[in-house]
Amino acid sequence: MATASAPPAADSGATTLLVPASARTSLKRARILFDGADVAGDGAGPDSSASARSSLAAATSAFVPPLFDPAIHRAAVARRIRARYPSEFRNLALKGDDDDEEGEGAGDGGKEKESATDRALRELRHEALERLRAGEAPDAGVGGGGSSDAGEGRLVLHRESDLNGGGATTAAPKAGGAIVLAGKGEGAGPSASSSGGKRRSRPGGILVERDGSSGGPDIPVPKWHAPWKLATVLSSHLGGVRSVAFDPSNTLFATGAEDRVIKVFDLAKACVAAPDGLKITLTGHISAVRGLAFSDRHPYLFSAGEDKMVKCWDLETNQVIRHYHGHLSGIYALKLHPTLDLLVTGGRDAVARVWDMRTKHQIHCLAGHDNTVGAILTKGTDPQIITGSYDSTIKLWDLAAGKCMTTLTHHKKSVRALAQPSFENTFLSGAADNLKKWVGTDGRFAKNFTGHKAIINALAVNDDGVVLSAGNDGTMNFWDYGSGYCFQKSSTVAQPGSLDAENGIYAAEFDLTGTRLVTCEADKTVKIWKEDEEASELTHPVDTTKWRKQCIAEAKRRY
Repeated sequence: MATASAPPAADSGATTLLVPASARTSLKRARILFDGADVAGDGAGPDSSASARSSLAAATSAFVPPLFDPAIHRAAVARRIRARYPSEFRNLALKGDDDDEEGEGAGDGGKEKESATDRALRELRHEALERLRAGEAPDAGVGGGGSSDAGEGRLVLHRESDLNGGGATTAAPKAGGAIVLAGKGEGAGPSASSSGGKRRSRPGGILVERDGSSGGPDIPVPKWHAPWKLATVLSSHLGGVRSVAFDPSNTLFATGAEDRVIKVFDLAKACVAAPDGLKITLTGHISAVRGLAFSDRHPYLFSAGEDKMVKCWDLETNQVIRHYHGHLSGIYALKLHPTLDLLVTGGRDAVARVWDMRTKHQIHCLAGHDNTVGAILTKGTDPQIITGSYDSTIKLWDLAAGKCMTTLTHHKKSVRALAQPSFENTFLSGAADNLKKWVGTDGRFAKNFTGHKAIINALAVNDDGVVLSAGNDGTMNFWDYGSGYCFQKSSTVAQPGSLDAENGIYAAEFDLTGTRLVTCEADKTVKIWKEDEEASELTHPVDTTKWRKQCIAEAKRRY
């Protein structure tokens, strides 16, 4: 038992008082201090008061509390464990009875004196075992107890994730989520982790909470999707098709091309290649049409082109009713705000301009990019405008103030495509290096979609979580949006008589139902794709082995 020595008193001889280290020491010291205060208060004169003060000083110096009390420390450790691990306390990996017999033999046989840590661990195991046998639930504490400092004869609390890099102590593998009791020097090697081996108790044991996983990377489970196949080819334009848009009723879609015209098709008839699928052709631009958008609240179609012009078409009269002037060079992207009557355009002048579609006035000029603004997203919540540029950056803008909120510099190549799903507040960006998934609120990086080795010109997402990435070399990759698993890699079918250099995809969009995909290509065609109705999970299974290897390889990389 620990002892403490007190310094000699000033008015007496050099005497040394040995105080037993027990819980009664602090109580005795408090009682003497309390009695001394009463004597000082009831004394009749200054002599009694002086004698009381001297007795107080002697008692204070004599009864010094011990540095470590095993009983008090064991009770504190038990409370801390119940408060820190209320739900997993019943999952203690109890060592066998041979450990307990060994501990008792060490204490009674005189081989080696049992330390306070071993005694605390043994009593905790006994208590947990009795609770399990009696069918009682462990006490659920309130609050979170932190880990205590490592010291002589103390129980140290750690998490397994903190021990993986230290190398001092590791836990033997157990079931996920269990709390494993191990001692210093008990490694997780074959001898310690074998099912038939005995684990010995050692001084300086630690309490380890195992994580739910086995320490490897988090591998998401991909959702199965049917593969897509080509259904219809529309050869109507005389130049490469650059843009596509669907109307809110999902009955029409419009395409713009390098032949400077806009063609409006009936979706149902175009899917079956009916001769009367083309509804009308709109002329008015003097250069390639790079952006199209239908209004949700008005019968308007907006178009933008490399001729620096933004036009508003009235679909009831098929005429241009408004022009929006202000861009200094060609316009590459156009989007409408989902809730406000605002129009956002961006182009080669490295700015994104916000227009009031009714008054034709420019509201904001969002400057900050160093190169062409090639893609734009608009949302109903902040940040309401997201721009991707050829300077390999993405900017999130505050629409009310007209200022940049965040700049994302993760990409190494030009950002030419952006897409966002309708079921969660995230968005995708596509560049020649890879695809990246971001959190829509603050632009935090979420995930990489790797595997498409091409310049990504188009991205599209439907409500089923299918993502299409289309490249300038005609390659098409289909991904699962939730996990990032690429379930199909294919290439577009080249138009007979076209050059190899024309085998590229410029734009792509899913219809509102998500069952049809329209791609605009460099060979002057518009292709309509649909899911393979004969495919199933048996004919096209998910390659889990390849997916697991890819996730492990990506976890080892640094981005």
